[in-house]
Amino acid sequence: MCGRYSLTTPLEGVRQVFDFAEQMNLPPRYNIAPGQEVPAIRRGEDGRLHLVPLHWGLIPGWAKDRGIANRLINARGETLWEKPAFRGAVARHRCLIPADGFYEWRSEAGGKQPYLIAMKDETLFAFAGLWERWHDHASGEAVESCCIVTTEASPDLAEIHHRMPVILAPAGYDDWLDPQASRPLLEPLLRPYRDGAMTYRPVSRRLNKVANDDPDLLQPDAEEAEPETAAPKAAPKTKPKPRQGELF
Repeated sequence: MCGRYSLTTPLEGVRQVFDFAEQMNLPPRYNIAPGQEVPAIRRGEDGRLHLVPLHWGLIPGWAKDRGIANRLINARGETLWEKPAFRGAVARHRCLIPADGFYEWRSEAGGKQPYLIAMKDETLFAFAGLWERWHDHASGEAVESCCIVTTEASPDLAEIHHRMPVILAPAGYDDWLDPQASRPLLEPLLRPYRDGAMTYRPVSRRLNKVANDDPDLLQPDAEEAEPETAAPKAAPKTKPKPRQGELF
């Protein structure tokens, strides 16, 4: 599952990785949420990579209205070729969604605690994404949208959540973006990221409010010190539940 993520790397840092020509206003964003416009990388008809803005929440070309986007922020990698909402996009409309962190929530004493998950070396990475172009027949508007592909969590992240976004190794970028790539070539890319490469830490519960988008979100909330004699509070052992936005 991936319902929030961050991209604080400056435009030139993203360009160094993906080698696109576009100039886009790319301010640091600490709390990117579904329904917002997000930067994505895709291969154009000229064969080059391009940076484009996409609506986060996929709208398949056959959809009657854009409301379906609220339910299609994620797509399970295991069923992309079977689900009507995704099989067209995985066949011809694949993209990369750059990020430098993503968030998951865990039930703990005091409520849901958000965690930032990032590379140990704090480097930029890319989610495997799908995109579509949808035409609003009423207004004539063309809307380009996307979703993030997910897979099982790697062992080191499983205690936070049982799912994670598919994070592609740089060696897999060209294959994922190749419009001629076949299912046998793509399926091996849709696996958990390398165990031990990522780390997680608690961040502010202000993250729960989409309107909050500032560097202080990356700091844990101040907690009152408990007396030394107080027994530690154990987190409830509950199995994470699937969240809205991911099809099973």
